[in-house]
Amino acid sequence: MNRIRPAIDPRKILIVKPSSLGDVVHSLPFLNALTKSFPEAEIHWVIAQGFEGLLEGHPMIHRLWVIKKDSWKKIQHARHTIQEIKVLFKKLKLEKYDLVIDLQGLLRSGVITAATGSPVRIGFKEAREGSRVFYTHTVEGGKDIHAVDRYLKIAEFLGCDISDICFPFPSIESSSAFNLQSSASSLHPSSLNLHPSSFGLHPSSFNSPDGYAVIVPGARWKTKKWPAEKFGKLASLLSIKSIIVGSKSDKDIADQIVSHSKGKSLSIAGRTTLRELIEIMRSARFVISNDSGPMHIAAALGVPVYAIFGPTDPGRTGPYGEGHTVMRSDTPCAPCFKKSCDDMKCMKRVSADKVFEIITAKQHMD
Repeated sequence: MNRIRPAIDPRKILIVKPSSLGDVVHSLPFLNALTKSFPEAEIHWVIAQGFEGLLEGHPMIHRLWVIKKDSWKKIQHARHTIQEIKVLFKKLKLEKYDLVIDLQGLLRSGVITAATGSPVRIGFKEAREGSRVFYTHTVEGGKDIHAVDRYLKIAEFLGCDISDICFPFPSIESSSAFNLQSSASSLHPSSLNLHPSSFGLHPSSFNSPDGYAVIVPGARWKTKKWPAEKFGKLASLLSIKSIIVGSKSDKDIADQIVSHSKGKSLSIAGRTTLRELIEIMRSARFVISNDSGPMHIAAALGVPVYAIFGPTDPGRTGPYGEGHTVMRSDTPCAPCFKKSCDDMKCMKRVSADKVFEIITAKQHMD
């Protein structure tokens, strides 16, 4: 595998980065650097089904290849999966890409990269599951480094200017943007046993100088989740109202937070698209979150993030950029990177009162 920069002026580029939500967000500065260095190039992206809403209509991306990677894992879908993959590989090869970059670094993404037949296929030296064998060039990304900076190492390897780090999200047309007023009527607070006047879910409430906070209680690992009752207590202490967001699987914990918030929060978990989630966060005063994909969206939008960390390392996966605050307990075993734990003391030892104190102090400083 060559580690010398390829002398190319690519006209067609493929980025292979199917998932996850936070990782795709972290890839946006790479996309920005690539576009600026090769403005005439046509850029395609392989994305997993469920995350395409993050990139649909992006002016820097000419085509999205949406793969059903979750169904590919199911043995009962094997026959259909094989046929689907064959069709995908055939179509990718017909594109005749000049350059393919695998930012995922797993066996599946490595095979997709190789299937393109591109003369230049780049991935990380530390790529897992043997995927390195599918690359023509490798780049040392490092492990104790934030994902954003790691991806930018490949951009730098390609000769791109990485001095301007920004997260270009696709713009949303006004006709399709999430409308808080219409949402208020469809997400009637009575469904959550809250009277409309007690929550004040009206345009004037959200456009007031006080604004609103967003709470993100979900996470891919159980061990990364701060207890619902703590989120709820925190919401009850805040001087502004909060909106709880998340996927359908977060509905139960979101409802628990509402019940502990003393009428100061509303759950819309499972009721928004990714694009709508982006717009809700874009207008928030600040975001309170576990280590999660939506946390990275908020940070990329420049919205102040108050992130609660336990088993993971904020140096690798914390909110990127300035103006964010990471809160952790002093538990000696953290970070352990475990997806299961008997007591989860690293998360439970972070108190709602302490988080409230930190948020209040920071907001007064700002």
